Amino acid sequence: MSKAKERIKKLRKLMKEKNIDVCYIPTSDYHDSEYISDYFKCREYVSGFTGSAGTLIVGLKESGLFTDGRYYIQAEKELEGSGIKLFKAGEPDCISEFDYMELLTPDNGCIAFDGRLVNAEFVRELIEELGIKNLKIKYNTDLVGKIWKDRPKQVFNEIFYLEEKYSGESVNSKLKRLRKAIAYEGAQAHILSSLDDIAWLFNIRSSDIESNPVAQAFAVIFSGSAYLFIGTDKISKRAKDELKKAGVEIRKYDEIYSFVRNEIEKDEIVYLDASRVNYRLLRSLRSKEFVDAPNPTSLFKAIKNETEIKNLKKAHIKDGVAVTKFMYWLKNEAKLGKIREADAAAYIDDLRSKLDNYYGPSFETISAYKENAAMMHYNAERGNNAVLKKEGMLLVDSGGQYLEGTTDITRTFALGKVNAKMKKHYTLVLKGMLALANAKFLYGCSGLNLDILARGPLWEIGEDYKCGTGHGVGYFLSVHEGPNNFRYKNLKGKDATVLEEGMVTTDEPGSYIEGEFGIRIENELLCMEDRIKGSDRFMKFEVLTMAPIDLDLVDEKYLDERSKLELNKYNALVYKNISPYLDEKEKKWLKSATKAI
Repeated sequence: MSKAKERIKKLRKLMKEKNIDVCYIPTSDYHDSEYISDYFKCREYVSGFTGSAGTLIVGLKESGLFTDGRYYIQAEKELEGSGIKLFKAGEPDCISEFDYMELLTPDNGCIAFDGRLVNAEFVRELIEELGIKNLKIKYNTDLVGKIWKDRPKQVFNEIFYLEEKYSGESVNSKLKRLRKAIAYEGAQAHILSSLDDIAWLFNIRSSDIESNPVAQAFAVIFSGSAYLFIGTDKISKRAKDELKKAGVEIRKYDEIYSFVRNEIEKDEIVYLDASRVNYRLLRSLRSKEFVDAPNPTSLFKAIKNETEIKNLKKAHIKDGVAVTKFMYWLKNEAKLGKIREADAAAYIDDLRSKLDNYYGPSFETISAYKENAAMMHYNAERGNNAVLKKEGMLLVDSGGQYLEGTTDITRTFALGKVNAKMKKHYTLVLKGMLALANAKFLYGCSGLNLDILARGPLWEIGEDYKCGTGHGVGYFLSVHEGPNNFRYKNLKGKDATVLEEGMVTTDEPGSYIEGEFGIRIENELLCMEDRIKGSDRFMKFEVLTMAPIDLDLVDEKYLDERSKLELNKYNALVYKNISPYLDEKEKKWLKSATKAI
């Protein structure tokens, strides 16, 4: 019996004992984080699916896993033999999670989940969708925790203060802005549980989640006071002093539930984002009046200040030097047939590790050769770890965390002989990437308006990629940051975010052909003002990422003159910014690698 089958069997036994019909297991922690520490990988433990996104729903007779287009291929392989059905979320014929739970739950049945792992908005939608069945909800039970005997411990590492020469704004200033936004909505208290928002607001960083420099924490902000709930006494003196100076009181992590129950009055209006606050926390409140809206800090931190922008440009130069040196090494070494995918990932990680103010990768490096690259989030260590040969393409998606900011870059490299189809798809992906990067648009546009520029060249040949085109990037924070993005449709009907000056968003179209290859080219774009003409304010992007585009994969017949000019201009800029940091051999190679076409 597979491990997944065995664990689901144990779970079902427990469900029967507690009169539970469905167990809902999300990929989350107590803060609705995208990336989670090992302690919270309940869905992975039970199902065996290792992707970073997905939901497992276990009924008494059947179970299903829902995941998005980035993981369809990977999930099919990892779920094989588990008895778990795969549901491809986002596909037109895919049942919703709510409808699937409805199928598995009888009238007056019971759905259980750990209320600390599920956000309040989800539970509201669940009750609305399944209300006709008079279902019962058990939200104070951690069923997986009862069968997971060797579960890792929850992580609370040292917290340090991010100086203003990097953050560009004091805690006092940020709290003042936040309190003004809360008061404008008529609220007296604000609950904050998203880790990136808390790290940004209090200028603190830690390493509680791999590749994400955040501390597991909660916060409650009133008009004249603020409370930070953390799980460690290892907090630097500088951080303590700065927080005290800003009137922030530090409390123990687990006190948050009793605090909101006892310290927020019944008649006080509470500002919170129900999509980011866990359900148990909401149920702990006596107050029934809420302002349910996105955390103001989400937009505040998305708009980078002058200090952050200046630092980000420095970060992307040194990060680009590492990627360029990696490309030089790869082009010379891959033909020897001794390097594996994981070796390539380790090499680029090592190059970054030698850079000043480096705090680790911004996510686990993806190094995927040939058909493995069709799995958007392939992992060489858990996959077949293919040997690189003098043929085909290698896709490398990687990034770094620096005091000067967060980077995220993807390049696809030719290792030798490639066929015409590969070149065609690569060139069309490149054409779309360049079109979006060089867009001029009126203020008021969102990523929803501009996404077609990146997808257009692929759509013209009847191809698409099953993910968004780009996401916001934090400043020495989460590599995936909202609310800005590039995508052609809204998620859950939410309004698309207007692209503001100072926002950083990735531009990463791709082509993924199962069984053949995967291609992605990714740069980060800084939104900025172009010019004002009459009442019209025009916007544009500045490319932050600095690393060569592989010309060995470009088929010029698929590029118009404008695209050629844009490519030549970008590669010339790369040479100008990167060449001063290379030795003579590398510089000579880069000159050829960035030549005009």
